[in-house]
Order: sequence, then structure tokens, then C-alpha cells
Amino acid sequence: MEKLQRILKQITPTDKQVEAEAQKHIDSLSKPPGSLGVLETIARRIAGITGKVKPDLPKKTAILMAGDHGVVAEGVSAYPQEVTPQMVLNFLSGGAAMNVLARHAGAELIIVDVGVATDLPEHPLLRRRKVAYGTANMAQGPAMTREQAVAALEVGIEIAEECIKKGAGLLGTGEMGIGNTTPSAAITAFYSRRPAAAVCGRGTGADDARLQLKIKVVEQAIAVNRPQDDDALDVLAKLGGLEIAGMAGVMLAAAAYKVPVLIDGFISGAAALIAARLQPPATEYMLASHLSEEPGHAIILEMLGLAPFLRMNMRLGEGTGAALGMNMVDAALKIVHEMATFTSAGVSGALA
Repeated sequence: MEKLQRILKQITPTDKQVEAEAQKHIDSLSKPPGSLGVLETIARRIAGITGKVKPDLPKKTAILMAGDHGVVAEGVSAYPQEVTPQMVLNFLSGGAAMNVLARHAGAELIIVDVGVATDLPEHPLLRRRKVAYGTANMAQGPAMTREQAVAALEVGIEIAEECIKKGAGLLGTGEMGIGNTTPSAAITAFYSRRPAAAVCGRGTGADDARLQLKIKVVEQAIAVNRPQDDDALDVLAKLGGLEIAGMAGVMLAAAAYKVPVLIDGFISGAAALIAARLQPPATEYMLASHLSEEPGHAIILEMLGLAPFLRMNMRLGEGTGAALGMNMVDAALKIVHEMATFTSAGVSGALA
């Protein structure tokens, strides 16, 4: 708990003065004001985050948290739980979509076992930081103890700190955990006060019957656990997941060290909700990479006040949207560094 409290105290708002100066520079570039849209927003926000009007192109690191969920016993997933460790091995061998997109973005990919329900072999890309062998069934009681939730948050903090100390200037969050859209839906439904049916999607491909079951399980989990709205650790422990907690820890550490962090899709978004409730200014360091097809994701982004860069009809998770977002960050910062101003290019500005 000491590490978590230290990080929470380190988080302060971004630098609005530098953000304004960055916007002034962007407006001086040889283009109509605002004509590069989201790219301008990205560059301005990263300036405020880093305190640099012209932020450096960052070293990029994607952190993928893996954990299992006891709620799969309720039949909410179209895939069996053993897919979680199987997919972790796929990540480690370089064969998953996230591996391809991380390589494309020039990002280091780190896999963290924070709660897989089986033991995994040693591997250079794997950080074995298991807090528990999966969560308990949240439909029957709390998914985790409060101590486990804190421990998983602190795993995320520690991994992010390691990456930042090695020079990472942009972090991406991703996850793997069969069943994890169900706790994400529960967190979203609880905080948004929306019906479970409004936030539950098909996840890995649930049919109509399984989707209706998932909605009932989310409703049951909230009713059984009765989480406390003003206590984000209580919500996380009762309705969350170990990998959700790990990602929230990454986001909090990024904010504490003034490093931009890309949130991915629905599950990463649920982690962002927890991080924002633990320390509201942390939201200012988050960049929304894309809009997931999962219906609850749009609700999350609305609550966080974040607009997604991309709309790609994606719902894979793993951090794939965040990896694509890294390319957008590079493009935005190259515009700031490489584009001529009206004056330097000898181009006339707009008429008064």
C-alpha cells in the first residue's frame, strides 16, 4: 500500500501553460488552423504531459497484463480458461496480433503474469509477478481481497517504473484474460449507473443466449458485492481483475512520472476508470487510442472525457489499438518537429 500511496501523491495536473505554447507553435505551421485535427490534439496534449513545447519522439513500450477470472465458471465466455496461458505462450513466441502491431510501431512488448491460473515457464519477455492464480467468482462474492487488489496495482506500478527508468517515454496498455469483458462490464455499469445490458458486449464472440447470461451475471455481481462508490479499491477488489488492476497501476505510474499512456479498448478502459477514481488528475495523462466495438467502451470514454484517435471496428484487446495509437503519436510529434512555419517557408498567412 505504501508504494501505491507514494505514486498517488506524485500525480499532479499537466502543464496547461506549455500546452498553450505548443498550440501557438502548431498554429504557426504552414497549414490552416486546426486542419490536422486529432494530430494537433495529440501533440498539444503530449506537450502538456511532458512539459516540452516540442516533445521528443519517445521510446515506446507496450505492457500486456495477463490474468484469469473465476467468473468464467458462470459460462460467460465462449472460450475456455486454458486459452489464457496458451495465448501468453503465443505472445512469447511472437505470433499474436499484438506482437505484429508492436513490431510495426517499433515498441518493446513486455508480458506480465499478474494472475494467470497456471504456472508459466521462464522467458525473457515474461515478468512472472503472479498475485494469485486468477480471481474468485465475482458472481458469488468479491473477485479479490483488498490486499490482492493493491498488490496487483503495485505490480503495474513497478513494471511501469522499470520501463520508464529504461527510457520509455510512451506506454501502451494491453491485457489477456479469458472472461475479462465481464468484470469490465460490471465496473462500467456500476460507475455509469447504466443497465448491464447497455454495457455488455459479445466479448470473444458470445451468442445471444450467452450474452443474456453475461448480463445477468453482471447484475448479480453488483447486487451480491454492493461495492462502495467512493472507494475505488473496494470496486476493484469486488468487481475487477488482477490484470485490470495491473493496467490501472501502469496508468497511475505513467501519470506520476509525467509519461503519456495509451489506453486500449474496453478492458483497458475499465482499468482507466479505476485509475481515474483513485486519482482524478491521472486522466490528463491518458490518450484514448481507439473506440472499441464493445458498447461499454464509448460510455467509459465519455466518463473520462477522452476522444478516441481511431475508429477501426476492433475488439481484440491485447493492446492492439494502443499499438496503432503509437503510430499516431509519432506522426503528431513529427509534424511539430519537421513541418515548416508560414514564416520559414515564405508562405503567406491568412488574411486579417
